Amino acid sequence: MKTFRDYDKQPDFFGNFGPNSDDMNGLIAAHSGLRWIVLLILLVAIFRAIIRRNTKEYDKSDQRVNLFALIFTHIQVTIGIILLFVTSKVSFEPGWMKVDYLRFYVMEHIPLMLIAAILLTIGRKKAEKKAVSTKKHTTIIVFYTITLLLILAAIPWPFRIAGAGWM
Repeated sequence: MKTFRDYDKQPDFFGNFGPNSDDMNGLIAAHSGLRWIVLLILLVAIFRAIIRRNTKEYDKSDQRVNLFALIFTHIQVTIGIILLFVTSKVSFEPGWMKVDYLRFYVMEHIPLMLIAAILLTIGRKKAEKKAVSTKKHTTIIVFYTITLLLILAAIPWPFRIAGAGWM
């Protein structure tokens, strides 16, 4: 019977593009490192909206920051979807629900990250459609804060998941 450790060593659909290849390590590093950029841009967008809500117009600089938050989050989700199909951190072999890290990635990480990206997209679109700057900033605050909280909850922090790292 195969164990989950044996699964890490098996070639996958892409041949050498498996869990132990340099390409895989590069994708994982990109996915892990990009999280810090996503978190930083989300924080910048939220704090800008809070500061500018009652004092400033919603201008092109606000649109750009919010767009960059959207773009980097979507890039992050795209890399995550690629990893979903090529990494051993997601496996549906018998007994996968009994393995903590597999259950985390399948039942928490993936759904929460997808919901976060969808909410971010909806929030930005709703904000752009508002006529009044105050309402635009308020919409960004609400949707981007919910997105940030979902992302923070779904990140495999080292203190939460065995084998997870800061990078």
